Amino acid sequence: MSTPEIQWYPGHIAKAERALANQLSRVDVILEVRDARIPLATRYPGMDQWIGEKASVLILNRVDMITTEAKTAWDAWFRAQGEVPYFTNAQHGQGINAVTKAAQTAGAAMNQRRQNRGMLPRPVRAVVIGFPNVGKSALINRLLKRKAVASARRAGVTRQLRWVRISGDLDLLDAPGVIPSHLNDQQAALKLAICDDIGEAAYDTQRVAAAFIDLLQSLQEQQGLTLYSQALCDRYSLAPEDLTGESFLALLAEKSFQEDAERAARRILDDFRTGALGPLPLEWPPSSVPSE
Repeated sequence: MSTPEIQWYPGHIAKAERALANQLSRVDVILEVRDARIPLATRYPGMDQWIGEKASVLILNRVDMITTEAKTAWDAWFRAQGEVPYFTNAQHGQGINAVTKAAQTAGAAMNQRRQNRGMLPRPVRAVVIGFPNVGKSALINRLLKRKAVASARRAGVTRQLRWVRISGDLDLLDAPGVIPSHLNDQQAALKLAICDDIGEAAYDTQRVAAAFIDLLQSLQEQQGLTLYSQALCDRYSLAPEDLTGESFLALLAEKSFQEDAERAARRILDDFRTGALGPLPLEWPPSSVPSE
């Protein structure tokens, strides 16, 4: 599969990243939010450095957009790596209570140290960090049980850092999405583009849509699953077998969009991003072989 070159790094993200780094000394717990469809591609390369000795909670959002088999596989894989993943659907509130408890528990050691030094306890300070559009603001709104921060299904909505009080025990820092200035893995960059976890200005829609079809075909071959081709066939009445992504896009444009390939490409990507194609994980744990 040929991978279209994808470039980014808006200036507001660079500025926000510097501001975030300056705030980290005040933070007790880092809530790292990733996209459950692509848990590896949405792992920020500098996260280990940011976490350091701080407590952290790993959140895989959009669990509703992957299969039960993928969730089970990722849960087992992360636990084998020594991490406990918390699966959420921030739009509908699934898994939110567990995240709140995990953040408070992770910060409890901080207050114990304060008590040992004769100091009064204070609310745990947590920061929510992740790529753009992985659902950070929606998660905060669910934690707050009210809409306190802007949230939308597109990258770049949050532009500045803001502290919000969750309860008497927890303060959260809402931070803009962070993107590394360079991502050498263009396969990961492609997945970010497909999932709309970076801005549209970073890529060519038609090339990304074609590469998406190729990726689904590759996943089907690697994992031995038919859900990928079945999803395309059910939605577009086109069998993707023996077609390249470009050929599939061209046929769909001819069949349903008056040969307008750009409209066809946008429809394919929108259908995936909104769940109209069904739950489709774009990554599986390394060495994972799910069964249908």
